[in-house]
Amino acid sequence: MGWNSWNTFACNVSEKLIKEMADAMVNSGMKAAGYEYIVIDDCWQTGRDKEGNILADPERFPSGMKALSDYVHSRGLKFGLYICGGDKTCGGRPGSMGYEFQDARSYAKWEIDYIKVDWCNHGALNAEGSYTTMRDALYAAGRPILLSICEWGSTKPWEWGAKVGHMWRTTPDILNCWDCEINWWGSGWTKILDKQVGLEKYAGPGHWNDPDMLQVGNDGLTETESKSHFTMWCMLAAPLIAGNDLRTMPATIKDILTNKDVIAIDQDPLGQQGFRYFIIDGIEIWVKPLQNGDVALCFFNRTNELKVLSKNWNQYEITDVNNGGKKIELKDNMIIHDVWANKDLGTLQNKIKATIPPHDVLLVRLKIK
Repeated sequence: MGWNSWNTFACNVSEKLIKEMADAMVNSGMKAAGYEYIVIDDCWQTGRDKEGNILADPERFPSGMKALSDYVHSRGLKFGLYICGGDKTCGGRPGSMGYEFQDARSYAKWEIDYIKVDWCNHGALNAEGSYTTMRDALYAAGRPILLSICEWGSTKPWEWGAKVGHMWRTTPDILNCWDCEINWWGSGWTKILDKQVGLEKYAGPGHWNDPDMLQVGNDGLTETESKSHFTMWCMLAAPLIAGNDLRTMPATIKDILTNKDVIAIDQDPLGQQGFRYFIIDGIEIWVKPLQNGDVALCFFNRTNELKVLSKNWNQYEITDVNNGGKKIELKDNMIIHDVWANKDLGTLQNKIKATIPPHDVLLVRLKIK
């Protein structure tokens, strides 16, 4: 859980901005809700010195990265940087190709906690081999650093990422829209959601599918769509990396990003990624098994029409695609808890009844009595 600069600021990053975001993460209550990483994305680097050491932009980061890292740590947070496995970053700055071990030593010296490794300008490099080299370089540097693989799902990193990094992007970039798409490189969050179907079995504690950073609170999404977006990322057990301006977000967006009961579904210790069970009348039903036998059910209205839900769910047999097709027990005495409304709706002896507006969700936690 954390924040990344790219979705709102792109290359317009600076020491001042990052300090303000660290302060905002603490003051807004996001740190208390579990967010901990402050990550600078592309464009912080400008070149290398005569020994080949990576250099931060001296105008934008006049105190240097170690001082900025110290400031972030002083706020009780962790600090992350973007790099690229090619010879140049996506923004045309120096990449790490051929400098992996030297750069890793710099990151360890600066006390970096998180490295996002992109995949632009990689030439003929093999993705798994390149990311493995960076993994080995980080091990050799001797500092625990989270390794975020960002090669856009192009080489099916879910098949090899668990032995290399901690999380891996499954798609091209997320855009701040409902279902738009620009060529090959960017999609709205619902299209990215669709691409997570079938990847459930690859995720688990310490190795996560990453459907990209959150667009919650950014222009292009309504508050309802931001709420649904956040809900579905929590159902996916996805890394929650905010991408909005924490300094100016309205209370409604802060309430979405810090809802402890929704976050608890994302951060559930069982670590299972939710899966799409079926679609009926434009409503997608997603299921996420939780610890102690609880189950999260999400009813997602993908349509532009109001939908009325009235179903007996104790009569359905749901099998867990992450657990060899084992039946998920839905017992009559399970309490139906509406997570966003924070109220109980009865037990599974009753029907689950709700009116779901367009693009909205009903998120319920079925709790063992």
